Order: sequence, then structure tokens, then C-alpha cells
Amino acid sequence: MKAVLQRVAHASVAIDGEVHGAIQQGYLILLGVTTQDTEKEMAYLADKIVNLRVFEDDEGKMNRSIQDIGGEMLIISQFTLCANARKGNRPSFIEAARPEQAIPLYEGFVQRMRDKGISRVETGVFGAEMKVSLLNDGPVTILLDTDEIMPKH
Repeated sequence: MKAVLQRVAHASVAIDGEVHGAIQQGYLILLGVTTQDTEKEMAYLADKIVNLRVFEDDEGKMNRSIQDIGGEMLIISQFTLCANARKGNRPSFIEAARPEQAIPLYEGFVQRMRDKGISRVETGVFGAEMKVSLLNDGPVTILLDTDEIMPKH
């Protein structure tokens, strides 16, 4: 599973010109599900994101989690994160999970964030043409890939 995590002052997603979801301070998360992903990767990534300390404390150090600040999340499905551009100039998306695999993992990720007590969790619509707007705070942008961050057993 792959995620682009952006610390934002605010973010929104529009579909067909209508705002579908909007948040204030927190994370915009672009989430890509690969063919290799299971609930194990989904849970690990969600827990990692909830506990990351990238919000500033009273001394200006990145030492607070999204839970510590009562932050919000906008989670957007993004199969293009699974692109493979190693050969040629046209990316291959063969590593992106098909909807029947990706949708339950995406929805499980969203639900896990709600279960963790995130005050507001907004989403886009899986597979829809979306326009995402954000004000990146910092800027802070972190790339997370469960292939790289999960312990190997």
C-alpha cells in the first residue's frame, strides 16, 4: 500500500463541480492499493499514519500526532500511485489492485481512521474524476510504502 501524506491547513475534493469532502487542519492522504496488499498492510499503514508526529509542539518541533492536535483527514483513492515507470514513457498500472480488491481495503482504511477517533474523516469517491485542492502546511509531504516501512518477518 502506498500513501502520499500531506500536512494541510485545509483541503477539499470536488466531483462534477460540487464539493464532496472538505477538512481543516490535518492530513490529505492519497492512497494507492497494490495487488500485493491485504488487511495487514492496510492496518499497519493506518496505524503508522495516526501515530506519526509531524505537527509542531509549543517549541516548534514536529512532535505531535494528528490525534494530539484533534486534526482531520481527507482520504482520496489514487491508483496512479501504483504506477511503474521503469520502462518507456508510458506508466504501467498492472501493480494497482482491481476495484474488487482495492475498494474493501480503501474503505477499511477510512473506517480504521474513524475507529481511531479522528474527529473528521472525509473521502472522495472511488474511481471518480476528482479535483483536489489543498493548502500544504510547511510544506510537509511524506511518502509511505508498506513494502519499505513494514518489518519483514
